[in-house]
Amino acid sequence: MATIPNCPKCSSEYTYEDAMLYVCPECAHEWSVESESEMIEENVIKDSNGNVLNDGDTVTVIKDLKVKGSSLVVKMGTRVKNIKLVDGDHDIDCKIDGLGAMKLKSEFVKKI
Repeated sequence: MATIPNCPKCSSEYTYEDAMLYVCPECAHEWSVESESEMIEENVIKDSNGNVLNDGDTVTVIKDLKVKGSSLVVKMGTRVKNIKLVDGDHDIDCKIDGLGAMKLKSEFVKKI
């Protein structure tokens, strides 16, 4: 027997399946069976080519990026070693030689 997940809104354990939906009787939240598998993949961070990134990976910057608040530019082709993945708008914490600590968006890098 398949286990029915708790409600993602109120964490109620009394959810039930109705056709292709899960329903919570306590808060009336409904979500699809397919969206349950999408929620699991939500936390996966991918590069510009769709490759999954992991902590410690080495990536390359795919376009020139202006550093906010200064006149510095991270040039296209810059290699960034030992990245750390974080939550937020900028997915990657890293240290770039010559520039120091930096936050990057995963859409502007590709995995090596």
